[in-house]
Amino acid sequence: MLLRSAVGGRLWSCPFPWSQSAGAAPCRKRLLARASDRSHHTSNMNVITERHGTILTIGINRPEARNAVNPETASLLVKAFDEFEKDPSLTAAVLHGLGGNFCAGFDLKEVANNAASLKMELDVTRGPGPMGPSRMQFSKPVIAAVSGYCVAGGLELSLLADLRVVEKSATFGVFCRRFGVPLIDGGTVRLPQLIGLSRALDLILTGRPVDAQEAYAFGLANRVVSDGQGLQSAIELAEHISAFPQKCMRSDRASAYYSTFDATSFMDAMQFEFNHGIKVVVEESVPGASSFAAGKGRKGKL
Repeated sequence: MLLRSAVGGRLWSCPFPWSQSAGAAPCRKRLLARASDRSHHTSNMNVITERHGTILTIGINRPEARNAVNPETASLLVKAFDEFEKDPSLTAAVLHGLGGNFCAGFDLKEVANNAASLKMELDVTRGPGPMGPSRMQFSKPVIAAVSGYCVAGGLELSLLADLRVVEKSATFGVFCRRFGVPLIDGGTVRLPQLIGLSRALDLILTGRPVDAQEAYAFGLANRVVSDGQGLQSAIELAEHISAFPQKCMRSDRASAYYSTFDATSFMDAMQFEFNHGIKVVVEESVPGASSFAAGKGRKGKL
């Protein structure tokens, strides 16, 4: 159930009806505590963003449709991610869904009732994908906190993240297979690179459901956590990553993406890695070596 707080008019998810007196008080307490902890909150109804220090959470808020994305939501997601990328004070983003599901894909009911909603830019270099930010590339880490259904276009949205923190009851799948809807938001591009062609084809061709444990075995899920803990665990992971020297981390991240998707040869990838890595040696590596020499980070301690 979604509740509007008296503090800033914010929307929060409550696991039980507000009218149940046994649960109302704890829920209200968490509601007010969360409201006081947030330094910034922006709500466009279908998409809710919050700042947690240097971490930005981006929440899809259409629980009545299992967070299926319509054109308005897609546009709001692009705006949120664009603001994240341009804000130098933000170090990582967490994409999640409110109300128990990550995202059930594109809103097929809207397509059925309004065929004009399928209008889209044919040149992938000139506009966003139907799901919104699926074609975007980022210079900073993005983590997906996956709960409930993460299927069809929702699966594709989760693939734009660097890492996926997945709740135990979550379900992945190319469910659009049964309705004749193709993957046009990067599913056939990113999925084989993440888990290998054979396993990717298993999901793409069959459209079958994949639970959290199988997703973890495939390498699709990076962490499996208890139900209800996905978002918090993803934020903590983002904070952990954000504590490292940022220029070095981003350089290594950029090189990994370049070698996977853009490099023309092994030596091209090696050159890219060196060219970008050498730039941070003076700024971060030399001070880091001095810290190590002074005893910091010995024996694998972070």
